[in-house]
Amino acid sequence: MRKLVLAPGEYYHVFNRGVDKRDIFMDEYDFKRFLQGLVEFNVLEPIGSIYENRFKSAKGDKRLGSLAPKSTGKKESLTDLICYCLNPNHFHLVLFQKQENVIQRFMQRLGTGYTNYFNEKYSRSGSLFQGPYKAVHIESNTQLLHTSVYVNLNGEVSGVKPGRFLSSWNEYVADAKPALCKKDIVLGQFKNPGKYESFAHSSLGDIVHRKKEEKEFAELLGS
Repeated sequence: MRKLVLAPGEYYHVFNRGVDKRDIFMDEYDFKRFLQGLVEFNVLEPIGSIYENRFKSAKGDKRLGSLAPKSTGKKESLTDLICYCLNPNHFHLVLFQKQENVIQRFMQRLGTGYTNYFNEKYSRSGSLFQGPYKAVHIESNTQLLHTSVYVNLNGEVSGVKPGRFLSSWNEYVADAKPALCKKDIVLGQFKNPGKYESFAHSSLGDIVHRKKEEKEFAELLGS
């Protein structure tokens, strides 16, 4: 994918997967640790290492499985997180670029921090992700709405079993906590969350169909 110059004031679909398509989330605590990174690395002033500050006993400590992401209070964020989905071997985010280069800074912190945590916990070394993250510019409001559906319901799109993925879907339709996302840009266009839910499910069939066609086309080109 050609390198994209990320512009301030724009929305981007950001994603990456594990090297060699390996799983990057092995248990519930890994999901929660990544969510905590989404919060604590998304600030103007660096926080240092989450692992060193709070997770030195993570390996083998079942008590930590109940931890939720800690809020950074009123600290100014680097980016606005619109929605997310964490699948076993990849993740999707929709981010708003508030200032120049802030998504790049945020993703570098997030990727490095999570890789260090993962490698320490699972006694491995080397890269965890398959190269740098990818980013697709969201060019219209219609694309933003459909991308939010694709990300919020990506577990279903990807055919992942329930309980093996984590997304912001319940934040959108059930006001679930912790609330990590800036949802108003999407939900503000619907009368209520139920209307967004209906829109999402009506769009899902087309999204799955397009994904299947793209996969078949890629396989045909590779044959």
